[in-house]
Amino acid sequence: MGVVIAVGLDVVDLERFRAAVERTPGLLDRLFTAGERTTAAERRDPIPSLAARFAAKEAVMKALGVGLGAFAWTDVEVGRVESGAPTLALSGAAAARAGDAGVIDWHLSLTHSGLVAAAVVLAVTSGVRPQM
Repeated sequence: MGVVIAVGLDVVDLERFRAAVERTPGLLDRLFTAGERTTAAERRDPIPSLAARFAAKEAVMKALGVGLGAFAWTDVEVGRVESGAPTLALSGAAAARAGDAGVIDWHLSLTHSGLVAAAVVLAVTSGVRPQM
């Protein structure tokens, strides 16, 4: 059984996020993997889904104790299992940082309303945290 070693939380204002996407066309390619963009495109309004995924990526950074620029946004991918529950997959520098911290699993919760999207991330280790 694992032990939660860190929590990350982030909230995104939907209208501010929508305005940023409209103002900067290449933003979606910089922030999201092809899979994330495809999943969001299936929705009538993709902005709440994308904003929740963006919040998850920021929450991962917070759980790992790093700031913006520590790894690429696309190093964190939010997916779904068959039941619809969200999942996290890390690659590149994000995966390396998580490995250094002893993270072996993640728990993720996403939500959005008419105004905001939010994500909570729990980083789980095997129980023994490596020295950093």
